[in-house]
Amino acid sequence: MDWIGAILTLLLFIFAIMFLLKKNRNNSSHNLPPGPRTIPILGNLHMMDLKRPHQTMIEWSKVYGPIFRIKLGFQEMVVLTGYETVKEALVNQADTFADRPIIPIFEDAVKGYGLASASGENWKMMRRFTLTTLRDYGMGKRTIEDKITEECSFLTKTMETYAGKPFDVTTILSAAVSNIIVCILLGKRYEYEDATFLRLLKITKETVQLSGSASVMLYNSFPKLGFLLGPYKKIMKNEKELHEFIKTTFIKYLQDLDENDQRNFIESFLVRQKQENMKMTHGGYFHNENLIGLVDDLFAAGTDTTANTLRWAILLMMKYPEIQRKVQEEIAKEIGDIQPRTDHRAKMPYTDAVIHEIQRFADIVPSNLPHSTSMDTTLKGFFIPKGSYVIPLLSSVLHDESQWEKPYKFYPEHFLDSEGKFVKRDAFMPFSAGRRICAGETLAKMELFLFFTNLLQRFTFQPPSGTSKDDLDLTPIVGFTSTPMPYKTCAVLR
Repeated sequence: MDWIGAILTLLLFIFAIMFLLKKNRNNSSHNLPPGPRTIPILGNLHMMDLKRPHQTMIEWSKVYGPIFRIKLGFQEMVVLTGYETVKEALVNQADTFADRPIIPIFEDAVKGYGLASASGENWKMMRRFTLTTLRDYGMGKRTIEDKITEECSFLTKTMETYAGKPFDVTTILSAAVSNIIVCILLGKRYEYEDATFLRLLKITKETVQLSGSASVMLYNSFPKLGFLLGPYKKIMKNEKELHEFIKTTFIKYLQDLDENDQRNFIESFLVRQKQENMKMTHGGYFHNENLIGLVDDLFAAGTDTTANTLRWAILLMMKYPEIQRKVQEEIAKEIGDIQPRTDHRAKMPYTDAVIHEIQRFADIVPSNLPHSTSMDTTLKGFFIPKGSYVIPLLSSVLHDESQWEKPYKFYPEHFLDSEGKFVKRDAFMPFSAGRRICAGETLAKMELFLFFTNLLQRFTFQPPSGTSKDDLDLTPIVGFTSTPMPYKTCAVLR
């Protein structure tokens, strides 16, 4: 038995050496991107700041260049940094970089259905349906603008009840923003105190935050560890609760579905589902799993990123009162006391620049969602094989020193020319770019302008008594999205 064991050990050793030699030959036969040295099992995990992985990757780009390879656990990844590289991949080679790899935490939550984690034909079908239906329910049109301005009135009236005393804006901003996507999905709005609504907001915020935690990064690298990780269990519990709510909601709509009177996104999906079933379509796309995935994606994306951007907006206005004052002066000059509309944006270059700079500075989704290559390709001279796991690092684009005069400062002049006119910047990519650009970009831009101008028309935001602007901390809490540290503000009526 000792001889057999020794022979088996020797054979395994020889096999391992042959595998490594073959891998090295394959690597040397193509000009693969460079990267930091890995160690067995962990790869580069031991070198990574798990709380701010995008910062580690930006530092590595200074050593290995704008395209490099890393390994987290057993998952090899190609990281793309800087505007030129990310643009070349996502825009110039849009189809090649449009796939989505399997991400264990998302696979467990929605099984690859919906929009964000879907790929291939399922993703194309769901994206086409989503964009068409969002437009049908007013995205980019006057109808949804009316809903947003109405919600702005609810929000400002709620803020008035605090009578200039300190309060935390987190919940009411999330509720106000969420009501816009809820209106599209469900055809209704919730009161800010509604218990069901508050619960949905809580679990959504919690899930988004935990999805970018060190624990979940470990799970994505070693999925078999899930049973040991509390955040993973919490996400799965939250997702189950959200999906049960969605199921209950669309079953209710299904009971009185009228094909000739579709009132919201869910009903439109159910009508398509019914039509597909009548055609006896096999392997169709309009099934309940895709509906749950879509509503899950849209509710989370339509709430978290825009609400977080507005939280950053209020914090930055307190931090830079001179900028807040200039915005208010432009509002007074161009709008006066009437309620702001999107038509006013063209006359308000400084306000527009401030909103864009808030988005750039806040860097809401620093690491982006990963992409995958649909075929072998070459990028900037490096070979990237089909099926590669690719991270187009948005943070590196929004802070690219070759594109921004003061990349790490809050500087609205990034978006203004010498005459004070608004200037578009190609490196402004908070919504990503290419085929996977955020489906709700148009809606988010409208919301940010209308909420921001309504708030600053009505209030001046100040730190609580005893807190100076210098005390305000701009260090982000980074999960999957970047959120500001908890703070309180005083909304003083103008």
